[in-house]
Amino acid sequence: MTQLLWLRSDLRVRDNSALSAAMGNGPTVALYLITPEQWLAHDDAPCKVDFWLRNLAELQRELGALNVPLLIRHVPNWQQVPEALLSLCQELDIEAVQFNDEYGVHETRRDAASASLLAQHGIACQRHLDQLLFQPGSLLTQTGNYFQVFSQFRKACYRRLQIAPPVCRALPKAQAPLALALQHDPLPSSVAGFAATPLSIQQLWPAGEAEAQRRLQLFSDEQLHHYEQQRDLPARPGTSQLSAYLAAGVVSPRQCLHAALSNNYGEFDTGNPGVVCWINELLWRELYKHILVGYPRVSMRRAFRQHTEALAWRSDPEQLAAWQQGRTGIPIIDAAMRQLLATGWMHNRLRMIVAMFLTKNLLIDWREGERFFMRHLIDGDLAANNGGWQWSASTGTDSAPYFRIFNPLRQSERFDPKGEFIRHWLPELATVRAKDLHQPSCLGQNAGRLFSLPDYPRPIVDLSKSRARALAAFKSLPQAAQLEVE
Repeated sequence: MTQLLWLRSDLRVRDNSALSAAMGNGPTVALYLITPEQWLAHDDAPCKVDFWLRNLAELQRELGALNVPLLIRHVPNWQQVPEALLSLCQELDIEAVQFNDEYGVHETRRDAASASLLAQHGIACQRHLDQLLFQPGSLLTQTGNYFQVFSQFRKACYRRLQIAPPVCRALPKAQAPLALALQHDPLPSSVAGFAATPLSIQQLWPAGEAEAQRRLQLFSDEQLHHYEQQRDLPARPGTSQLSAYLAAGVVSPRQCLHAALSNNYGEFDTGNPGVVCWINELLWRELYKHILVGYPRVSMRRAFRQHTEALAWRSDPEQLAAWQQGRTGIPIIDAAMRQLLATGWMHNRLRMIVAMFLTKNLLIDWREGERFFMRHLIDGDLAANNGGWQWSASTGTDSAPYFRIFNPLRQSERFDPKGEFIRHWLPELATVRAKDLHQPSCLGQNAGRLFSLPDYPRPIVDLSKSRARALAAFKSLPQAAQLEVE
């Protein structure tokens, strides 16, 4: 009987759990549902939607080589998904629907409703682990709870990896061409409600598995062993540039893990520090998705540490807009935000710096930053984005202590010492000397008069005073709640 492969954030044919299962159980038809209202409600960025569509075009060709047709259907939002699936299953006489698990409250509810409706009509749903190395709930503390501390979670992952590292699925053999009358909706090049993506961003992020594998191989061969030293330097190509491909499922975490292991003699916790460091980053990604399952409130715009909901966040639309537009007067902040706006991506170290500036120095609610990032990131991922923002805001799991507040000037001097990154994104500061570049508002004095640059704004906040304000806000929370362990 015919199998339906329901594709979501798993846009590849290699090492795809659901695809392997479907083609192993019978003739397979693939389906992708375009749900623009849901994407808008989830703040998905236009460049991210464009990236999905371009990857779907590549995937359609890859599936075609396996004689698996990819059907495109349109429904406004996820409430209509169960009926749409049932209708197609009945039309094609589908025996089972195969899909890879997603995590988040809305995703879980959509999948449960779909499985329930299909079961009522005798159609099976088979769910598969694909986005993660370990099934959520299979790694728990001794008290039976989900891990909240990364170091403890990492140790549990290491133990499991020593016993049985996850295996990549082989590319299925092509099936015989299907003799089915299939109604094909064309794959759109754009979706209503989402602005067109500039060609410059599309060129930065080519679509398809071949590109994802090329990047993984290049990083593995040339950068991985130096990752620990290079990953925090935004002017250097020290990171993998794979986050967008991981978020869309164009490459799998298993493939990334095996690429790392092959460069470290099969070791994941010893050996080359760069390899170990990158594997740990994969495990951070893993932890944040497990948190979505164990503590579903974080995917409903709630703080992981519930007592921090009482924080007196400031409402300051002008300062928020200055942060969003890259005109805070703090060069490393402004350069990072301009990188985001121009490329759909931001270097990971800079994500922490700008997030802590917004939530601590400006004392603006982390949810404002989380939403803005999702609306602009090509690699926007609920778990990673939420986890990163709550870490920086000291409201999340294993987060920075509230009294740990990055000084963006010191961060700038440490990680962009020559100002190469700043000069690239802030050409108005191109002629400023390196020693003055990190704080151009304090350029030398002449007869006691402080000079500033006419084309660059003064800082919108005093870093020392704003730090004290943030500390006071956190200290005002009930002491018992500050020590809360959930």
